Amino acid sequence: MPMNDEDPIPISLVANYIFCPRRAWLESVGESIDSEQMAHGFYDHRKVDRTGGASDADAFHAVNVRHEEWGISGKLDAAQMTDDGVVIREYKATPVKRAMTVTEAMRIQLALQASCLNDMGYRVAGTEIFFTTHHRRVEVDLNEDDYAAAKQAVDETRALINSDTAPDPLEDDPRCMRCSHVGICLPEERKLCAVTRRIVVSSPDNQVTHLTTPGAKAFSRAGRMVVFKEGEELASVPLDSIQGLQIHGNTDLSSGLIRELMWRDIPIMWCSGSGRLYGWSVPSYGPNGAQRVEQHVASHEGRLGLAREFIAAKIRNQTVLLRRSDRDNPALEQMRRIERQVENTNRWQDVLGLEGEAASLYFSQFGCLIKPEKRADWVWTARMRRPAPDPLNALLDYAYTLLLSDCVRAIVACGLDAHAGFLHSSNRNKPALALDLMEEFRAPIADSVVQTVVNNGEVRASGFVHSLGSTRMDDNTRKALVKAYERRMETELTHPMFGYKASWRRIVEIQARMILGYLDGSQARYKGIRIR
Repeated sequence: MPMNDEDPIPISLVANYIFCPRRAWLESVGESIDSEQMAHGFYDHRKVDRTGGASDADAFHAVNVRHEEWGISGKLDAAQMTDDGVVIREYKATPVKRAMTVTEAMRIQLALQASCLNDMGYRVAGTEIFFTTHHRRVEVDLNEDDYAAAKQAVDETRALINSDTAPDPLEDDPRCMRCSHVGICLPEERKLCAVTRRIVVSSPDNQVTHLTTPGAKAFSRAGRMVVFKEGEELASVPLDSIQGLQIHGNTDLSSGLIRELMWRDIPIMWCSGSGRLYGWSVPSYGPNGAQRVEQHVASHEGRLGLAREFIAAKIRNQTVLLRRSDRDNPALEQMRRIERQVENTNRWQDVLGLEGEAASLYFSQFGCLIKPEKRADWVWTARMRRPAPDPLNALLDYAYTLLLSDCVRAIVACGLDAHAGFLHSSNRNKPALALDLMEEFRAPIADSVVQTVVNNGEVRASGFVHSLGSTRMDDNTRKALVKAYERRMETELTHPMFGYKASWRRIVEIQARMILGYLDGSQARYKGIRIR
């Protein structure tokens, strides 16, 4: 159950319900998003969300109100005391349509605010909307129908947020076109077919920031992350530009920086210098708590459809990557046969067995991905892990750690538990769901990055340290691999399933949200990414 029935319902949530029930659901389970329109609203509210800042003794700003009987609460942007009673003013930005239109949701919101004041013993003399884009005030005359609709909206919102299932997304609805929550709702994508009506989703410029210099220390200063080593400033990055922070090896963070990043809901990942993900930090509060419980139940019961898709998509992508380098490779037809078997298997154990068979075939031919003229320096024998015995295995280990970190970030952003998976076992305390999700991205992202840095000469076989049968990258090689990986994640391509442009990092999060949609019932099944 997303919300306790005794908790007062925010008035803003009721207004969101009028606009779209699914958006209200997403808000109630803790999903939040930053958008240009919301940024306009926050900016315009800076002046009104002050206490004691009014120029008029009878004017009040940011007034908290509540209706005990209806079980709602909220905040008035502004209230003016007059001889006839209180005049309520609500501030609204209109950055999209540029029209001063009082919508149904606005009327409902004003009716709820007025009802709260009446319940608190104040007489309401009038209500109005101030459109900040136009700097114009529009009076709104409420009637009995508005108050009745407001009460009905409260009842319907309460029933919605206390429901055990998520409402279906809107279908072919113009409200989705500029909705701030479309990137997490994915209304068109839930049908798991090509999106014929493109919905605009803002793509932030923020990137994952990597700290790779051993012995460096980072801390927060005046809204920036500054990095020092031995008294020398190495970098200064605005905190607003950081989407995630990844720490490599012996690099320290100040407690103030950790706290600031957690306040901003920015995940921090720690990994070793050899490429092992140690852990991550996220805020205590996150979205989709009820869905997380359902995830654990589903993980315990098993979901064969998910396991099959993770592996079938993985084998397809391995086959495509191998075919691009060697179209006549004899392993291709065998891998296609195994993929078909996976899609039709009825036992989880058979999925794992077929995955192992395909992996053995794929890695037996992995050396074919390297250009012939470079194979003398980059000898490939077999896939071996921890410790990596040769440079190619060391590169793969580290690339897989970077990919795992992105999968963890995507899963955490959805509010799911990275440890409750459907293919990998949680018994050994591994991030099983993150490992599940990364299966379909291993070949097109991690393996492709390793292939690229070797074939393009971005890394050299001499850039590794060998000790007692293990091989590790030196500092320059690690930085080159991280740079190439980030370049890959920010690359935009045509989405293999939905047909629109998206970066690889965005596609990873979309797939994580496809898992969430399958678990919360708003999506019939899960479909993995298959490159062409």
